[in-house]
Amino acid sequence: MTTPTNPFVIFAAPMFSETAQRFMLALLAQPGLRLGVIGTEPEDRLPSALRDRITGHWRVDDVLNTDRLDWAVRGLAQRGGAVHRLLGVYEQLQVPLAEVRARLGIRGMSVDAAMNFRDKSRMKTVLREAGLPCARHRLVTDVEDGVRFATEVGLSVVLKPPAGAGAQSTFRVEGEAGIEEALRRVAPTPERPVLVEEHISGDEHSLETVSIGGRAVWHSLTHYQPTPLDVLRNPWIQWCLVLPREVDAPRYDDIRSVAGRALTALGMETGLSHMEWFRRGDGSIAISEVAARPPGAQIMTVISRAHDIDFHHAWARLMVFEAFDLPERRYAAGAAFLRGQGRGAVKAVHGLDRAAQDVGALVVDFKLPSPGQAPADGYEGEGYVILRHADTEVVKEALRRLINVVRVELG
Repeated sequence: MTTPTNPFVIFAAPMFSETAQRFMLALLAQPGLRLGVIGTEPEDRLPSALRDRITGHWRVDDVLNTDRLDWAVRGLAQRGGAVHRLLGVYEQLQVPLAEVRARLGIRGMSVDAAMNFRDKSRMKTVLREAGLPCARHRLVTDVEDGVRFATEVGLSVVLKPPAGAGAQSTFRVEGEAGIEEALRRVAPTPERPVLVEEHISGDEHSLETVSIGGRAVWHSLTHYQPTPLDVLRNPWIQWCLVLPREVDAPRYDDIRSVAGRALTALGMETGLSHMEWFRRGDGSIAISEVAARPPGAQIMTVISRAHDIDFHHAWARLMVFEAFDLPERRYAAGAAFLRGQGRGAVKAVHGLDRAAQDVGALVVDFKLPSPGQAPADGYEGEGYVILRHADTEVVKEALRRLINVVRVELG
């Protein structure tokens, strides 16, 4: 398909968050691109640097409603002409976006593929039918069925909504009594089923993959320390993620092979995907989940710093022009997430001077908690620090030092 000289691209987002704005600016940096924006917020909520450059804005009361999204796209098309791409990075938007693309004949991920990535029960069924390693699971509609399945897989399970995102409403429970109590609390029904998965113990990682025309052309990966579920269970834990410089090391051959087959089975054509996976104590691997969108948890920025590029711009070029320039990984990089201890707003941040002495030379990005700041409602916490160095072990040790020295006090 030939890209128009001045392609008209529409970007949808529930809120004009800092993250959404970064992706919009990356799109506007593409040659000749005209941008339309759909959201639940009024146009004046956009900063002037964005507002003055877009072709049009359309406000809807529910951006996740396919019919409302369709109406907005048609309205913007009357101003900007034929829509070349309809995009969004919010997990819950992927199916509505695909449905509108199918209605209007806009090129992009199909509805079936979007459902494969969005519905975690369906995803795991597709993966297991393709012979790929992933957690055993069951979509349960009553407490008794959930307890039966948990007994089959060893009475250590993870409960999650079938269409969750970013570990939202996801938790691990153990023992028959604990599992039964948790299931009664979430109260699964045929209308609101709950996904029950066997709990996989091991080291958790992510794998980011760029695909063009159904072929994986580039990848990156991270190590989570500790796992996101452990972080959710312990709000005081300050955690980190590491992007090793040795991304092509033989020890990752197995996950690269499995990931390529998984993306093919799920229907990935062109885009950036985010896979979470485990390496068990015996060395075997298992896929946890795959998302057909850019990763969160500052991974986009960490990838940018490891390669000395703007990965948001690389994503925009990929999605608009189906082109991607293979970057050179020059550094290892990582992010430490600063999470408050106690209750209430941020009262003080301790250890910053010591941390600056110890690891300050490695810092490339940061957002520090400030006194009076409201506590965060997500696992990224109240702030973060991003480091890089040519040696992966230096980055790992610096991150460990950072999360041990800095303490965020709430009160």
